[in-house]
Amino acid sequence: MTWIALGLYLLNNLKAEDIKVLIWSVEWGINVTDGTNNASVPESGLVDKALLGLKGVVGGLVLKVWRFLVKAWKLGVAEPRKAIHALKVGLAISVVLLFYYMRSLYEGVGGNAMWAVMTVVVVFESTVGATLYKSINRAAGTFLAGSLGLGVHWISCKAGQNFEAIITGTSVFLLASAATFSRFIPPVKSRFDYGALIFILTFSLVSISGYRVEELFELAYDRLLTVGIGTFFCILISILFYPNWAGQQLHCLIYNNLEKLADSLDGYVLEYFKDNEAVTEDNCSTKQINGYKCVLDSKATEDNMAKFARWEPAHGSFNFKHPWKQYLKIGASMRSCAYCVEALSACMESEIKMPAGIGNLKKHFSNACKTTNKHSSNILRELAKTIKTMKKSSEIDSLVWEMNKAVQELQKSLKSVPIWLVLPTSEATDDDGKGEPIVAPLVEVLPVTTLVSLLIENAARISGIVDAVNELAVQADMKPAPQGNKTQHQPGDKPSAGEKLPFNGNVTVTVPMPIAHCRMVPKIMKPMEALRKICVTECCFY
Repeated sequence: MTWIALGLYLLNNLKAEDIKVLIWSVEWGINVTDGTNNASVPESGLVDKALLGLKGVVGGLVLKVWRFLVKAWKLGVAEPRKAIHALKVGLAISVVLLFYYMRSLYEGVGGNAMWAVMTVVVVFESTVGATLYKSINRAAGTFLAGSLGLGVHWISCKAGQNFEAIITGTSVFLLASAATFSRFIPPVKSRFDYGALIFILTFSLVSISGYRVEELFELAYDRLLTVGIGTFFCILISILFYPNWAGQQLHCLIYNNLEKLADSLDGYVLEYFKDNEAVTEDNCSTKQINGYKCVLDSKATEDNMAKFARWEPAHGSFNFKHPWKQYLKIGASMRSCAYCVEALSACMESEIKMPAGIGNLKKHFSNACKTTNKHSSNILRELAKTIKTMKKSSEIDSLVWEMNKAVQELQKSLKSVPIWLVLPTSEATDDDGKGEPIVAPLVEVLPVTTLVSLLIENAARISGIVDAVNELAVQADMKPAPQGNKTQHQPGDKPSAGEKLPFNGNVTVTVPMPIAHCRMVPKIMKPMEALRKICVTECCFY
């Protein structure tokens, strides 16, 4: 065990070159009675040098292979679904190969048994939805192409030998062109793109074989049978042995992204106002702050998972007609909110140096900003809990009301900024004794007002996420969650039934450039021409 531990330590802490030097630089010596040590010095011949170089190459190759195996083992431990998928593919191929090695089964499908193996290799995917998508498309494309190929062959035979090649070539040209063009039609491309490709391949194969082979019907029958055998075992093994559902992955991805978005929002706001309050590393770790990047980069994954989830049967809490498209709307709303979070990050990294007097302005907005951020992140976590448990939240309306009220308080604090918070200097006096107001340069208050504007805009976009999740709850027929202790508002604060929530969308400081289409909004703060476009409508600094 000691040598094993030593070997693992060397692999994890030393480079390949260091290990080779450590291994091949060992010297042998003999202790003499007089206390001296005679080290054996090898002869430095050409053969010895070549042998030493060969040993170094072999040792380096062995180390690389060992490191690769260690990485593969760690990947299998971290993501066991990938290892299980590899075992399932091996099982499916082994079962299908029985039709090739067993004589009784081999005589039933003929020499085309290898088509079943090829079908398994091509069709078997990591999720049940992707496997069903490819299996059904391959079976339908093969059946349709084989039927049309037999029909064209029959017509060409009836037309005579002189017209057989013309009819066959014309049919291949027309149907292959039509099938290729259909792949550009959005509904066909999203659902039957693979089937159209298989149709072109199979029809061309059957048509060309029909011109030379007399037993065309048997060829089409064997090909359809082998494809059916391959797809059947793919679907059976994919569903029965540790199924990996695309819908479940999409479901987990959505609520995990909501939690990451809430963590990023909390992290950036707390980091911005950390001068006023100590922030621990747990609250503002780099991994949590950068979680919004996963939301921005998840669009392609969400589209693929939603595409494959529509092919899956009912499983778990999801029925066959589960509204998977609504998850895409929730993802789009989250990305719209993530753009605001990215703008917050760029605002914090701005190259504009804040004057000393603006620190007081940050303190003025600190409580209102952190309160708005707290309610916003609580809503995101509550929505994540709603999607995770598939239960309607009984507190979401109260949380939205509190967020909107906090936004109004933030707007009020923005309108009531005292002069001494911006520039703690007295007004200038001219020769006549009349005072002139000192206007704060816009470039100095821009970072703070931009952050306040982004928080207000982010609250409005979170309301869009709330609407999307509520629509999902209606379409999926979610049951209400058990009611807990709701937050009690003071008398007169809670809106009556049918009354609209207090957020009216009057943003005091607005960035006229659409944040959803510009991922680096604060970068426009550098050019002075863009600075003039930032409007401070209701707040003047004198």
